[in-house]
Amino acid sequence: MKVSTASLGNCQTAFTIEAEDSELNKSLDEAYHHLVNEVSIPGFRKGKAPRAVLVQHIGKKNLLEEALEHLIPQLYKQAIESQELEPIAGPEIEVSGTEPLVFKATVSLKPEVKLGDYHSINLEPSTAKKIADKEVSAAVEEIREKQGAWVPVDRPVELGDLVTMNIEANADEKPWLNHKDILYEVNKDSRSPVPGFASHLQGIEKNKEKTFSLIIPDDYPIKEVSGKEGIFKVIITEIKEKQLPELDDKLAKAAGYDNISDMKKKMSADLRTKAEAENRSELKQKALDALVGISEVSYPPILEDEEITGILRDEAQHLGFRELEDYLKKTSKTEEELKQELRPIAKKRLIQGLVLGKLAEEEKIEINSSEVDNKIDEITNDAEDKEKARQFLSLPQVRQSIEQSLHTQKTIDRLSQIAIGDTENRTKGE
Repeated sequence: MKVSTASLGNCQTAFTIEAEDSELNKSLDEAYHHLVNEVSIPGFRKGKAPRAVLVQHIGKKNLLEEALEHLIPQLYKQAIESQELEPIAGPEIEVSGTEPLVFKATVSLKPEVKLGDYHSINLEPSTAKKIADKEVSAAVEEIREKQGAWVPVDRPVELGDLVTMNIEANADEKPWLNHKDILYEVNKDSRSPVPGFASHLQGIEKNKEKTFSLIIPDDYPIKEVSGKEGIFKVIITEIKEKQLPELDDKLAKAAGYDNISDMKKKMSADLRTKAEAENRSELKQKALDALVGISEVSYPPILEDEEITGILRDEAQHLGFRELEDYLKKTSKTEEELKQELRPIAKKRLIQGLVLGKLAEEEKIEINSSEVDNKIDEITNDAEDKEKARQFLSLPQVRQSIEQSLHTQKTIDRLSQIAIGDTENRTKGE
């Protein structure tokens, strides 16, 4: 065979391969011997029909396709081995001629990462944040909200109420919604069932009916009604308001604290711990952004496409769809539109992952089995069914996922320590 190569950039190489006549003839002969034993031809036992008869029966095209199905991979493999290349995915094959056989193979190669001088990254760690009294008060109010009780009231609907209602809705003169005795929290920022619906409930009296119209958003997930005018008919059958408990020791004890003073003190400490964690997270992101900014990364397009597919699959599973195809059917956008929207996110994630992988290699960062075991113990201790959790976490693929996560975190920790000049603790992590 004859092979010519051309670099396409972005870690891609193209081979143009031309087969020798002898190679094609040999492959055609092998295809004949395979097919003649598979195809039933009237007047001949399997394996006994002459080649000309077989070609007349199945067609020259089918014999050639059978030959190329085996010959092209063979020639491609020889070309790869002769160039000592290590593809990361199967090639894209484009046949341009069959007499002689000429085809082009586009090959995706390993990404190339050139780190900048990451030891020159210099960041200042954030100073400890002082927790203001109003932040503690806001946290206390959240506790009161959680422990508040809904009680019936005899007045018109107000924002913040919990109502029981019957609702009917038409769009484009076709039935759309029809629900009886459903609970609905009248929140002015609610987008359910459409933005502005909650505001129209204000002032409705118990057992009174109100009809109103709203424009359904263009991005509404049900395509049949998106962008149309919806006519709503609502009857409120019960109105409740939330009564908050008094701010006293009884409230604190119900929330698991000794008293109100203890609750405020511990809440302040929790807020401080949360703020410190956010500061560390922000520092890590700044360090990673700085590293990406001074590094050079090149990768084949297939990796970006795979990253996008992974994001779509994760989103589908998060929303309860078992198959990606089912999720795509429910969206109001085409698969290509979704992919284009996700491409910037996928590109950023991919580059960050490649840069961190190279950094881990440079810094010789490793995760041992005891670290994985410790993480599994930590997760198991927080689980309700500890035995079931441990069985799941001990699966090989799950252990591998945990190991990868720990490896990434350890690498980011190392980068953060370098960025703030913490060389003494660089192997300990945060």
